[in-house]
Order: sequence, then C-alpha cells, then structure tokens
Amino acid sequence: MGKSKGELALASISDKIDLKNHAHDLEKDSLVDNRGRERWDNKLDFIFAMIGLAVGLGNVWRFPYLCYKNGGGAFLIPYGISLFTAGIPIFLLEVSIGQMLQTGGITVWGIFPLIKGVGYAAFSVSFVLCTYYIVIITWSLYYLFSSFTTKLPWGDCEGDWNDIYCNDPELQDSAPEGYFISKNGSVYPLGLGKSPAQEFWDNKVLGISSGIEDLGGMRWELVGCLALAWVLCYLCIWRGVKQTGKIVWFTALSPYVILTILLIRGVTLPGAGDGIYFYMNPDWERLKSPTVWIDAATQIFFSYSVGIGSLISLGSYNKYRNNSMIDTVVVGFVNAATSIYSGFVTFSILGYMSYQQGVPVSEVVDEGPGLTFVAYPTALYTMPGATFFAIIFFLMLLMLGMNTQFAVVEGLATSLMDAFPQYKLREHRSLFLLAICGSSFLVGLFMVTEGGMYIFQLFDSYGASGFCLLWIATWECAAVAWGYGVKKFYKNVSDMLGFTPGWYFPVCWVFVSPVVSFGIFLFSLIDYQPATYGEDYYYPVWGNIIGWILAIISMHWLPSYALYLFLITPGSLRERWDILKQPTIFPQDDSAAVTISVTNSSESGSSTNVSKPPTYSSATEHEAYENTAFEKEEEKTQF
Repeated sequence: MGKSKGELALASISDKIDLKNHAHDLEKDSLVDNRGRERWDNKLDFIFAMIGLAVGLGNVWRFPYLCYKNGGGAFLIPYGISLFTAGIPIFLLEVSIGQMLQTGGITVWGIFPLIKGVGYAAFSVSFVLCTYYIVIITWSLYYLFSSFTTKLPWGDCEGDWNDIYCNDPELQDSAPEGYFISKNGSVYPLGLGKSPAQEFWDNKVLGISSGIEDLGGMRWELVGCLALAWVLCYLCIWRGVKQTGKIVWFTALSPYVILTILLIRGVTLPGAGDGIYFYMNPDWERLKSPTVWIDAATQIFFSYSVGIGSLISLGSYNKYRNNSMIDTVVVGFVNAATSIYSGFVTFSILGYMSYQQGVPVSEVVDEGPGLTFVAYPTALYTMPGATFFAIIFFLMLLMLGMNTQFAVVEGLATSLMDAFPQYKLREHRSLFLLAICGSSFLVGLFMVTEGGMYIFQLFDSYGASGFCLLWIATWECAAVAWGYGVKKFYKNVSDMLGFTPGWYFPVCWVFVSPVVSFGIFLFSLIDYQPATYGEDYYYPVWGNIIGWILAIISMHWLPSYALYLFLITPGSLRERWDILKQPTIFPQDDSAAVTISVTNSSESGSSTNVSKPPTYSSATEHEAYENTAFEKEEEKTQF
C-alpha cells in the first residue's frame, strides 16, 4: 500500500534530521581521529602548548647571559639570522610533517626509511632531557617552599649549613681591605669567602660532594621534591592533549604576568640602568668572532626545541588542514620576544646587585644554575617585600619548567605509542605514562644525591647538548629535502595549508638550514671543551667518557639503524637501496575521511560517502616513490 504525500514529507524531514544529528555527532567526534588519536580542542590550545615547549628556563637564564657575553645588542644580529635561516624553517618542517602524516616523532620518518634512525635519535635525546630537566623543577620547588617564611634563609650566615667561610655582608663594616670577617670573628682573605646564597645552594640544597667519584647519600628533601614534580607532571598529562591543552593556558601565560611584575620592580631599583646598559650596549667587534655565531645558533636550537621529536608529536594532534605556518610565525615571534624581554628583567636585577656590592656588573653576571639559584636569590633577599618577590619568582620558574616538561613527556609518549601500535600503548595510556614517569624518576635519583650536580652537568653538557641537536636537525632536513624530495614535500605542505608558502622555506630545507646546522655541528666539535663544574672542578677522563656515551646513545642511531635495515632487507645492494629510499607512509587527510551528503531524501534517500586516504605498508607495490599512488587515489575521492 503506497504512502500518502504527507507521510512521504514526514519521512523526508525525519531523514534530514537524522542526517543532521549524525553530522553533529561526527563533528563532536572530530576531536578523535579514525585511529583513536586525540586532537587539540582548538588552535589556541596547540599554540600555547608550543609556546610552553619553546619558552622555557633557557629564555631566563641563558639568553641574557649570551647576549651580554657576545656583544650586547650586536648579538641580536647573529641570533636573528640563525632564527630565520635555521630555527623557523626547521620548526615549520617538524610541525608540518607531524601534522601531515598524523603520527609521532619516530614513524614520520617512514617517508625515507633509510634515515628512520633520526626518529630514534630524537627519542633518545628526549628521554635524556626529560630525566634531567625536571631536576631543575625540583630545585625550584625546594626554593619555593623555602620562601614561605618571614625571613629568607639564604641572606645571612646564621644557618647550620654555613661554615666559617661564609661572608655575611652585614658583618663587613670594619673588615680590612681585601679581607672579610667570618661569623666567629676571624678574618680571612676575600678569595676564600662565599656568599650566604652560595653556601645555601652548595651546602643546604645540594649538600655537594667533592666530585663525581663521590656520589654520597640521597638528599631526601630533593627526593621528595623530585617525586612531587613527577606527580604534578603526570596529573597534568595522563588524560591526553585535550586536558594538557587547557592546563597550558595557565602555565604558559602566568610567567608573563610574573615577569612583568619583576620588571616593574627591577627597573625601579638603584643601579638597574647600569645593568640594562651592559645588556644592550652593542659591541660590533664581537661579530667577527666565530664563537658568537655558534652561541647564537646553538641557543636557537635549544630554545625552539628542534631535534627532540616533541614538535612533530604535538603537531600530529592538529587537524590536517590546520595552518601550521601561522603557528610557526606566532611561536617564533613570542619566543624571541620573551628572550629579549626576560633579559631586561635579569639585567635590571644584576645592575642592582652590582650597586649593592659596589662592583662592576661584569663581576655579578652568571648563567644557568649560578644565575637562578645564587644571583637571583641574593638580589631578592635585599628587596623590600623579599618574601613576596621570592615566591612569585620561583613560582615562575616552576611554570616555565613544567611547560617544557609537559611537552617533552607528551612527545616521548606519542612517539612510542605510534611506533609500536601492536602493544596497544594508547589504549593503556595512563599506565604507560606512569611507567615513563616512574623510570625517569629512578634515573633522576642519581641527580639528587650529594654528587648529583656532577651527574646533572654531564647530562646537560653531553646527553642533550648542542651537537646532538645539530646532528639530528641536519639529517631531518636531509631526509625531507633530499630523501623524500623537497618538491613532493612542498606540494604536500601546500595542499595541507591550502596555499603555497613561497620559495623561502624550500630553499632553507634544501640548502641553508642543513648547511648552517652541520657547519655549527663541526665548529662545536672543533671547539670542544671537556665538561666542568664551576670555576675549579674538572671532570676525570672517565667522567667525560661517560658524557660521550650519553651523546653517542642518540647520535649512533642514524648510521647503525641504516646499516641494520641494509642487513635485513633482501636483494642486491642496488635493490636494497631502491627499497629503502621509498616511502612507507603518506599524508593522512582525515578532513576528507567522512563526507555527509544530504540530497532529496524523499526520492533518493540519504547517502553517506566515505573516503579515506591510502596508507601502504609496502610502498614498492604502489608506485610510492613517485608518489603517484597517493595522487591517483586522491583524484578518485573528489566529488
């Protein structure tokens, strides 16, 4: 029996409502792709995560020092050149390749399997970094907790950790020239004295031993802070990038509020103008020194976090059609501006310190832990409202450190989850992350012993050093531009962006960036200096050998994995080469994965068209090297 016109009309309306509801459900589900991978809730989540990764402790404790050391304002010239020739192009390359292939920092290098070892190299550096970087957060937590008192403990020599060589400024009014008066009334040469802040750092916080050969016992307060740091890190990332994306809104923005408060306070202190003058006064003659250019490029690689796989992994959670180019420009500008901005904060306070101590600014300038945990606390102690400014300063360090730690651990986990899907790590994400955090905590215990600082310095100087990052970045450019083919990659990126990014980036990927990276890598090896701690501790030979082992753990992957693939691939040498140069992974345009077509339902009914991009495990069967398989399949899916 046929239906009436009214019944047909109602059926048509019902079909359209069902289709619209289905489309709405798909829109909500777009935050998870067809392989169960999450996506960022929105573009700003991703940008703030990138800012959190790129803007870290190095912007506060390393860039200002390098700027002063290498010609003040003149340093901005090699810094800017390195930024535009290597930093931004490689940053865009890493984010884009992760977004284009929708996978982590190991599997993306299936675009040129012969150099897939670069992914394992980046993973190795990332693991080393996440085990020792969090120790800085541990120290920041210790100082933060120590700041909740009416009188900061590092300003005088009254602590039980102070010895007879503590030089308390309040006791020196009647000291003979060239000498200082100890707390027991004895007079010693100035060269033997240590500031109260230095003794608090060495004796109370670190309990530092005589050398790496004497690790000593655990510093249990630091063990507790290390455990707390890992608990905070785990709680912020265990549920995935959607949760992390919301947390970084606070952790990425709050340091700027604190920096601004510190800047306002700093520029009102006596001597601040002298400090800022030392910071920005250009010395053009310094530009003739190769060291200046090496420092500038190395700082760019450190600051932009290239070569550790995190940018690739975080970019893989973007939608395929995301404009990664504008993300790169925004993060690049914010990172550079933050470095310069924090320099004004640092040197206004160092200028105040020089005024207080009656010495030139050059004698109070320091970098790294010496600046953050000795020079800054010394200045904070003498400020009006010292407790408040100490709390917000160490809270800022905690935020900056945690931002970077979140991104590094997330990148590490993503790389492994995508590289080894057979173990279903993504389905057991919370337990897997717990294993990463737990194993990293155990490694970190060596760095919270009495000799832990010497271990930390080896990890910093070798394990995640400049020459490791430069080595990796060079081969990343080679894999994309010369292995996969810069024309194909440029075409893929243009399709992903919806426009062509111009000639500048391909030129950098093919020639400029790898030449800059490899050139500075060679200079770094030629200019190699064994690791030291402070001014008077030199590591034994076996200590530096351990350091080089940490470096080789990551750097060996490129030649060794290529050799491994050659050995297990069947055929003659030429046949093996032909196989290993062919991609095994292709662009994953999930935006075309499901298409809803609403037509005249009363006549033809609803239709759902499904289109998925091809993914081949055996590229040799699908003309993968010429990339024609992808293009032919893409043409078939056009409606």
